[in-house]
Amino acid sequence: MERIKLLETYLSESPQDPFLHFAIAKEWEGTGDLEKALEKYEYLQNTHPEYVGTYYHLGKLYEQFDRNADAIKCYEAGIKIATAAKDSHSAGELRGALDELIY
Repeated sequence: MERIKLLETYLSESPQDPFLHFAIAKEWEGTGDLEKALEKYEYLQNTHPEYVGTYYHLGKLYEQFDRNADAIKCYEAGIKIATAAKDSHSAGELRGALDELIY
């Protein structure tokens, strides 16, 4: 919880920093509070759709919540964003996650 508090302090100083939102989501995920992690990832996807790192982690959370249709949409959106950003590594990871889910 200390790390989350520290990250939230940084976030209050830089509220538009997508990395800080992502880091907080990862911390919530690490504590096992998947609802809060999901909320933060969805916020990040909606407010900073260009932040490629969101899509893999959000998709995996959707899978954990048995929301496979949402996971598929998330992976597909992430692939488009990563491809547009010329981030072939992330696009490949997202493609792998998508293929694993549907096959």
